[in-house]
Amino acid sequence: MSRRKKDIVLENIEIESVAAEGKALARVDGAVLFVPFAVPGDIVDVRITRKKKNYMEGCILRIARPSPHRLEPLCSHFGVCGGCKWQPLPYDMQLQAKQQQVYDQLVRIGHLEIPGILPIIGSDRITEYRNKLEFTFSSRRWIDAGEDPACIPPEDRAGLGFHVGRFFDKVLDIRHCYLQPEPSNRIRLFIKEYAIRNGLEFFDIRNHHGFLRNMIVRNNMKGDVMLIICFYHEDSHARTALLDAVASAFPEIKSLWYVINGKANDSIADQECILYKGDDAIYEEMEGLRFRIGPKSFYQTNSLQASVLYGVAREFAALTGNETVYDLYTGTGTIAQFVSAKAARVIGIEYVPEAIEDAKVNAANNGITNCEFFAGDMKDVLTDGFIALHGKPDVIILDPPRAGIHPDVAEVILNAAPQRIVYVSCNPASQARDLAALSGKYRITAVQPVDMFPYTHHVENVVALDIRP
Repeated sequence: MSRRKKDIVLENIEIESVAAEGKALARVDGAVLFVPFAVPGDIVDVRITRKKKNYMEGCILRIARPSPHRLEPLCSHFGVCGGCKWQPLPYDMQLQAKQQQVYDQLVRIGHLEIPGILPIIGSDRITEYRNKLEFTFSSRRWIDAGEDPACIPPEDRAGLGFHVGRFFDKVLDIRHCYLQPEPSNRIRLFIKEYAIRNGLEFFDIRNHHGFLRNMIVRNNMKGDVMLIICFYHEDSHARTALLDAVASAFPEIKSLWYVINGKANDSIADQECILYKGDDAIYEEMEGLRFRIGPKSFYQTNSLQASVLYGVAREFAALTGNETVYDLYTGTGTIAQFVSAKAARVIGIEYVPEAIEDAKVNAANNGITNCEFFAGDMKDVLTDGFIALHGKPDVIILDPPRAGIHPDVAEVILNAAPQRIVYVSCNPASQARDLAALSGKYRITAVQPVDMFPYTHHVENVVALDIRP
């Protein structure tokens, strides 16, 4: 160990295993050490960034000897960009780590009784698998190591890319991202170059001024593209010129929108999206069903794996054709319509009104007549009175946000007492907490992890529960 000023540097530390949140784990003098961007088998020098009684956190200063498992990261932004932290980790090891994560959250930490965990289903596509990415404009981009800020010309200070780690006001200018297929990169680079050439002001995130704020690129499996550009304030001349230039350069853009967002955060959920050119939606197809995707619509960001995930949910629901199914957090009604052919009735509930409108349109376009959809906060809509009015569910399928379900929702589910529950989650930790709340009346009968996000630690997990006799 060497010390310089207040720095603590641990030398020749062997990384033992993959840990939670995309980090790796080592043990030093009885204390656990968490290190991001490391691979089991690496021998590394680590600078300690946080020291507690029983654990430490650090960053790699030097890889003294790389693990035999270590891969060369495919992205030039690796290590600075906050995403894709597992690029040096072979995909089979990523899947093993995600399988272990589900076990740890449900069994080791959650103390739940489970029948075992089915082998995780990997993604056939591990790059260019996302159908949605959001990029942020910044008047003061992240300065890479080795760059002298004093030597950076004004036209090179702006950036368009992703937020860096924990810094809300730091944006890494992205040259190429491997998460979304083209023309995503070409559109982003074209807009950045156009904005600099025409003197369009990039957003100052800390002081809240500027013109260009953020942009969202959505696509479907056919290659159709939706682009939403968000401006901090209106400038009709500059806005129109930019949108026309983008539309002319990229005929793949089938749906071009803009938003004037002058509020404190970037979310467009409560903002008016204005169609500038093209269709008002793009469409994704799954098992012969066609789903409308608008600028605010929720749709699983890995289209290929979405079909796999929903297939698991449908299988776990074990429908016979006679059941009333409640699909909670239905989004645009994808799961509801995916299972509708095997159910008598399906009732979908979702917080976002625009998503529910999409769900209704989707059902009509798909000729589905046994689905009903309702908009509102889940804890306010799903009540004992709602169930009395619309019928007791035989099966409940739920796919909540990362935070899981509200205690009031869990109580209503328990009062409704469906024969079966299928819980789809993107966060096994909150899922384990919710499953514990249901465990007095339900037993877990199946657990199936599905990898939706290669190169990240995120994992989807589907759990089937049957009511206890």
